[in-house]
Amino acid sequence: MTSAQEGERVAYFNGEIIPESEVKVPFRDRGFKYGDAVFDMTRTFGHKIFKLETHIKRFYDSLKYVDIDPGMSQDEMVAKSKEVLEANMHLLGPDDDFWVGQRVSRGVDLVGGDMWETAGGPNVIIECAPLPLKPRARLFKDGMDVLVPSVRRTPPESLSPRAKSHNYLNLIMADMEAKAQDPEAWAILLDTRGFLTEGIGSNIFTIKDGVIYTPQEQYVLGGISRETAIEMAARIDVQVVTKDIDLFDAMTADEIFLTSTSLCICGVRSFQGRQIGDGTAAGPITKALMNEYVDFVEYDWLGQYLKRLED
Repeated sequence: MTSAQEGERVAYFNGEIIPESEVKVPFRDRGFKYGDAVFDMTRTFGHKIFKLETHIKRFYDSLKYVDIDPGMSQDEMVAKSKEVLEANMHLLGPDDDFWVGQRVSRGVDLVGGDMWETAGGPNVIIECAPLPLKPRARLFKDGMDVLVPSVRRTPPESLSPRAKSHNYLNLIMADMEAKAQDPEAWAILLDTRGFLTEGIGSNIFTIKDGVIYTPQEQYVLGGISRETAIEMAARIDVQVVTKDIDLFDAMTADEIFLTSTSLCICGVRSFQGRQIGDGTAAGPITKALMNEYVDFVEYDWLGQYLKRLED
């Protein structure tokens, strides 16, 4: 492993763990040129990685869907991810945590070759990045504002959202539209049928009369945090139903929350400018789920965020 400069993180790149500044992805890489790549991200809680094997399984499902062979087994990817995390651990403060991500592109286009020919194998990266705790801390004090842009989610008949690909332009355009209206808003897209799907790295849940609802997995990425929230609901004996959710359902919900790798569970205070519940950061069921999530991971990630408001 090449030595990094003081304070510099290292990453895995095609068989080596090297300083991030030495990771050079060729400009003809198909992930850069076409978004022809997949990735996954997990996080640490109190410096301990969470559900890594589950994330890697989803990652390999994405790779299989797009027919990319990373040249590594799932066990090898898990082991290398842990190795990269351990090599960067000394850079974390006691109250900080990392994203840990894996990325694989199809490789580099062969100059003068046919479109599908590549020069060499895939490009494989494993990286760590600090969680944006301070910028997102206010979301747990005030709640999230969700807007629905005009951009519709790519339908599964075109490209399955269940594969976590680099092709994020659909989600990015939607997020840009929402943030042009409100820089603090989070976008949740409708599908082409008019039902709620997801946002960038986030799944949505609504709560009505004590029952939790979330979109069908056919139309969204099956988030690991989404899965964990459903597990937490079972632990507190709250029913979860997967179904098509329209704008009426959301606007008349008692509570709404989003899930994501970094945020875990975060309450929504407004949807399309309409107050949700009493307009506070989280309703009673959302709060119960958050507390159960804290107990489940054995780390107060909620307090970790709120502490940043004092910095």
